[in-house]
Amino acid sequence: MFTPKFKNLVELYRSAVETFANNELFGVKKDGQWVWMRYGEFGRQVDRARAGLHALSVHKGDRVAVIANNRPEWAIGAYATYTLGAAYVPMYEAQNDKEWQYILKDSGAKVCIVSTTAIADRLEKLRGELPVLAHLVVMDGAANGRALTWNALLEKGKDPSVPLATPDGQDVAGFIYTSGTTGNPKGVLLSHSNLASNVCAIEEVFPLDHTERSLSFLPWAHSFGQVAELHALIARGASLALAESVDKIVPNLAEVRPTLLFSVPRIFNKIYEGVHRTVAEVGGLKKKLFDAALRNANRRRALAARGERSGWMDLKHRILDKLVFSKIRARFGGQLKYAISGGAALSRDVAEFVDNLGIMVYEGYGLTETSPIATANCPGARKIGSVGKAIPGVRIEIDPSASGDDKQGEIIVHGHNIMLGYHGLPEENAKVFTKDRGFRTGDMGTLDADGYLTITGRIKEQYKLENGKYVVPVPLEEQLKLSPFITNAMVYGDNKPFNVALIVPEMAILKRWADEQGIDASDPKKLLGDARVRTLIEQEVEKQSGEFKQFEKIKRFSLVPDDFTTDNDMLTPTMKLKRRVVMNRFGGEIQSLYA
Repeated sequence: MFTPKFKNLVELYRSAVETFANNELFGVKKDGQWVWMRYGEFGRQVDRARAGLHALSVHKGDRVAVIANNRPEWAIGAYATYTLGAAYVPMYEAQNDKEWQYILKDSGAKVCIVSTTAIADRLEKLRGELPVLAHLVVMDGAANGRALTWNALLEKGKDPSVPLATPDGQDVAGFIYTSGTTGNPKGVLLSHSNLASNVCAIEEVFPLDHTERSLSFLPWAHSFGQVAELHALIARGASLALAESVDKIVPNLAEVRPTLLFSVPRIFNKIYEGVHRTVAEVGGLKKKLFDAALRNANRRRALAARGERSGWMDLKHRILDKLVFSKIRARFGGQLKYAISGGAALSRDVAEFVDNLGIMVYEGYGLTETSPIATANCPGARKIGSVGKAIPGVRIEIDPSASGDDKQGEIIVHGHNIMLGYHGLPEENAKVFTKDRGFRTGDMGTLDADGYLTITGRIKEQYKLENGKYVVPVPLEEQLKLSPFITNAMVYGDNKPFNVALIVPEMAILKRWADEQGIDASDPKKLLGDARVRTLIEQEVEKQSGEFKQFEKIKRFSLVPDDFTTDNDMLTPTMKLKRRVVMNRFGGEIQSLYA
């Protein structure tokens, strides 16, 4: 029987700031140096922000929104909101004004905390459409119009006397809006019990302590980064260094020397591709040692899977680890013990590679609607290629009726982590809840005899070829992106005779290759039309598709120079492909591949 240690996030917060007052919590790089805020100071600032929000008439049941990337003020605002009994509504800086307006109106936010004056200015123009929004608070810079500065908010709470609320477990702690690949985002209502129980269940299967440190770059506006990293590490008294930006992750890793890395497959894929590319470019003895180290590590894993081991292989591993893998780990700070992946399926090749480096990979599964963790691999219970077993207090059911395939089915999750529902959307709630309040995830998977779940695709993304064969495009797209020459891809074949793909090459690497081949790379469009480039990409596609069935493989492709990004609206803020948007822009090009 699972009994969570904390009933709500306020209990979690109080325990952390009292127990770990002198521990480092948030690290921020300023003027070339990492500066740390301790738990005690965090608690004092939460008290002042709580009193400040109370002075703005925020009370139990109200909503406070935030538009900001990860920073200490984000977390201070969150816990100030929770300790008032109000709900926090996070949004992304990368979202557009229309989405902000929709979320602020739908949630009924009374206050919105934003990172910059530029965002505040954009929201001021929307105020006429947002009658409930009474106050804007700006973290950085001077406040324009009716907005307050962050310091002014804290000044309002300089005499903190507002007591901590004691939320009921079923009180709403957060509205997390699913970014959605179609239509308006849906506001997922997560209770204090949802979030606190999820943190406690993770702690039972993944025991960590106050000495752990992560480099935080997953957005806390997303449930994975918020719960598995922010709330879970605060509960343990651990520390989080806040990455300067995504392109500075590797140098930041070397500087803060984290023990944990929470990430999505895209980052692990970049590490895999970058290390392989660097080794290939260096060549010579270093490449031979690298290849030998990988071969030996893979053989040791195969033996371990059979319950066997080899003294000779173990000796070789110790030597090669010192010569090869330890040097690679040093690039990431040299202290990484665990790599925790979520948000999408991680390629087995990538998982095994990171594991070979001496960094244990633990993959989990969940959705915003499951608070978010439903299953996880953990120390002593891990199968690479799976997303682990159900966490304590959660049960997984497979419904084969939804997949068109008796070997797999829709994943249904039951337990303490199931959301209260979508805000104001009873028809959507009826679609996703079973009679006993299980949650229909829309994901397909299989459950083995030992209880390990494997994700096989998304029901809505699955399509049928003319020959009746079902195709799930995401695993093939992720595999294609492991090529150093491919940065993104979309596979398509709905009701068609075969699969085709839209491929975005890694232009910097492609241009370097073209220079070596004597190919003019000055005009991207001309470069992508060069027969030698197409042959290269064709070979890469074939190489990466080797493990897929013949009917799943790509027969034709088109090359486009511009990546899919959040800025051009082809990716959601959580980096999922908006297929409808891509089809609207490139539909003609894709259809021409069948001509």
